[in-house]
Amino acid sequence: MELARPMDRLICGDVGFGKTEVALRAAFKALNAGKQVAVLVPTTVLCQQHFNTFKERLEGFPVVSDQVSGFRTPGEQDRILALVANGQVDLIVGTHRLLSADVRFHDLGLIIVDEEHRFGVRQKERLKQISEKVDVLTLSATPIPRTLYLALAGARDLSVIETAPVNRLPIETIVRSYDAKVVDAAIRAEVQRGGQIFYLHNRVASIHHVAARINERNPGLRVAVGHGQMHANDLEVIMTDFVNGAYDVLVCTTIIESGLDIPNCNTLIIEGADRFGLAQLYQIRGRVGRFNRQAYAYLLLHDPAGVASSARKRLSAIRQYNELGSGYRIAMRDLELRGAGNILGAEQSGHIAGVGFDLYCRLLKQSIDRLQKGIGFEVVRAVVKLDFALMGEPSENPTSSANTNASDERSRFAVLQDEEDGGNGPWVDPVYAYLPREFIPETSLRVECYRRLSSCATVDEIKSIRAEFKDRFGKLPDAVEALIRITAIRCLAEAKGIASVEAIRGRLKCRLAHKKDLQYIQSGSRFPRLTRKPPLLLLNDTLNFLSNL
Repeated sequence: MELARPMDRLICGDVGFGKTEVALRAAFKALNAGKQVAVLVPTTVLCQQHFNTFKERLEGFPVVSDQVSGFRTPGEQDRILALVANGQVDLIVGTHRLLSADVRFHDLGLIIVDEEHRFGVRQKERLKQISEKVDVLTLSATPIPRTLYLALAGARDLSVIETAPVNRLPIETIVRSYDAKVVDAAIRAEVQRGGQIFYLHNRVASIHHVAARINERNPGLRVAVGHGQMHANDLEVIMTDFVNGAYDVLVCTTIIESGLDIPNCNTLIIEGADRFGLAQLYQIRGRVGRFNRQAYAYLLLHDPAGVASSARKRLSAIRQYNELGSGYRIAMRDLELRGAGNILGAEQSGHIAGVGFDLYCRLLKQSIDRLQKGIGFEVVRAVVKLDFALMGEPSENPTSSANTNASDERSRFAVLQDEEDGGNGPWVDPVYAYLPREFIPETSLRVECYRRLSSCATVDEIKSIRAEFKDRFGKLPDAVEALIRITAIRCLAEAKGIASVEAIRGRLKCRLAHKKDLQYIQSGSRFPRLTRKPPLLLLNDTLNFLSNL
């Protein structure tokens, strides 16, 4: 912070090793110089905890602190941000709201980014736009590959905290099949020594049933439920009461992943541990073992025999990296497995721009795998164009680009229909495939969901995402069902070596890839025909046709 150039430093330290203490002292230095400090965190729960920590440590100094998160009403957020812009708030702790375009600072001197791996590239690039002359301090136990590579390549400074706190013990990690008796024994053992338990069940639809089951099997146990779909005030009360020891067990989703510090909680039970990523498992495990008492993490599998090989590797790694200070090695392993990402920023170039970096890496891996097996290069990115299912929102506002695209697509099909069948009007009223704002109100989350669907390569992945959408957001509208099924059609087509799937007035045209001449799948020199029915059923028929090829 003493250099003439702005600081851009990554602090990589294991969970509970003191990254927050380093950040607090850096914040005090900036505040003492008359600058403002912004602390950016990924979740409302962590925002509240950091706000309490900073406020308590800075008590007695002329520092005005506040927070902006889901625990504040929109009116309160606007009032607080106005004070920030006027310089009346010195330290502001906030979630993604701090990255909004309407946020202004009076004299910002330091940005602290906690749990860096929970933010996307675009969000972090937005940080640079806030001010080019601001020091940036990034904290993470397991930084994402792109961030770690930037540090290792010398593009940003790197500090590693390797010394564990005094009397800290490694977390004993048990990976095994789910057994209710084992769960009960683990809970009773922790309660008997006066501790608390995190029970992670990452499905909101059934989380209350799990809590009731635990209560039924362990009478007298004080059990609470916490998840991200709860009202912000209710969640705040639950978390505060749990911290204060009002509950023995917190049945929760992954809201506990980010930075929570509850020293008395030293047993963690994770259901379906095979469904989590490597860094995520490591972060979640780090929520326990923050005291001078032996901590336990139970990673439970409902179907050990059916666990995918990739999940087995993740579980093996999390068990292998068990000693204190493993976060850096976990991040290095992640860098080896996933690659460095786009180190030059959020924008891509060349072929990567067309498909996105995630999908580019996946296609590259597929190509290498096929070449190693002697199959040859046959990776296809299929195009799906159906006159009964149009990509984009309906034309409520003709001037919007998204709606114009949908209208253009519909017009194109109308011309083809007239040419082939002399039709006057659509064959069936089309369904529009998109994620409605009413279904996913938050723009950044909606974009992330689009990206995940676009990156899907198998029907199984799509089924998993569909189940997650239904669990997180509720009943799927027709527009979402259509988008999911069109994505499934694309994946099936790619698996079958089909370059494009087009439907025009019931005619299904599937063009084969890697052919010098245009070659379509036909039956007796005719294109397959679809029977007129509602669009969602036509999508099902198209899926069935491709599945049976």
